[in-house]
Amino acid sequence: MKKFFLILASVFALISQAFAENHIKYNKELDGFEYPFEVKTFDLGSQSQNLKMRYMDIGDKDARKVIVLLHGKNFSGYYWEKVAKDLLKKKYRVLIPDQIGFGKSSKPDYYQYSFGQLALNTKSLLDDLNIKKFDLVGHSMGGMLATTFAVNYPASVNKLILINPIGLEDYGKYVEFKDVNFFYKRELATTLDKARSYQSKNYYDGKWSSEYEKLLIPLKGMLAGKDWETVAWNNALTYGPIFSENIVSRFSQIRNETFLIIGTRDKTGPGRGWLKEGVTRKLGEYNDLGKSTKAMIKDSVLIELDGVGHMPHYENYNVFIKAFYKAIDK
Repeated sequence: MKKFFLILASVFALISQAFAENHIKYNKELDGFEYPFEVKTFDLGSQSQNLKMRYMDIGDKDARKVIVLLHGKNFSGYYWEKVAKDLLKKKYRVLIPDQIGFGKSSKPDYYQYSFGQLALNTKSLLDDLNIKKFDLVGHSMGGMLATTFAVNYPASVNKLILINPIGLEDYGKYVEFKDVNFFYKRELATTLDKARSYQSKNYYDGKWSSEYEKLLIPLKGMLAGKDWETVAWNNALTYGPIFSENIVSRFSQIRNETFLIIGTRDKTGPGRGWLKEGVTRKLGEYNDLGKSTKAMIKDSVLIELDGVGHMPHYENYNVFIKAFYKAIDK
């Protein structure tokens, strides 16, 4: 009888969990969604607005080694959890900001997004924390931001590590310019199934797992919440710098020690659906882009991860972390 009640309790627990997950609702700052570490707030004055930049600051505040992790466009700081825990074992102080417009940070009704502005916001946060020198890591869109930061504030960066960054080709050269309304309409049409399908196809070679599904929980809650239009508007605005800023032209300006960690199966090519007339270039050929980028960044080191895609720190963590350790330990 006792065994029966234990089984019954387990069944009810699973049903309750499923019910809760199907009814989650988050506002535009993801209240109620738990990040892996304590979330702090930096009050940021920017573009005649009082904004809140959320961040995680973990590890010994007197640590000799400091590292900053910059997230990509479709995620925010929470997806660095496993990497951060391993960095703590190596005695790092780890800073993980959510950029304005992302995650738990402010989603303003108007904001002129640029990588220069986001780099300045990040620099302001680090100055407020009295952090002068650090290793800088950027994944995906975070790679475009990290590159801009390193060029704008070279004295602050010990080492630059780019993980499957986008911006390795000048999208404006190949892609038609689109008004922000184009992206806003697309964002308003977002569904969880569409997001899952996109990520499965473009990030994980058509595969899916429960770990990948966890990354969609914030999106699921915001889609069901009352602020989705505001979130969608900011999502649309942040496409602007991706297509209007030529990061390729900045690679030759980098003077910091730089490592490129590239999953060679990656095919991420923003704008491939609206190429300019006559353009035949295939965007997102990372097996070639890693090599061409290395050639542009003086004395950079390229670490290729064969058979791995756009999310190496999720798709194959063991392979990724070995490459990452090579970069930070060198």
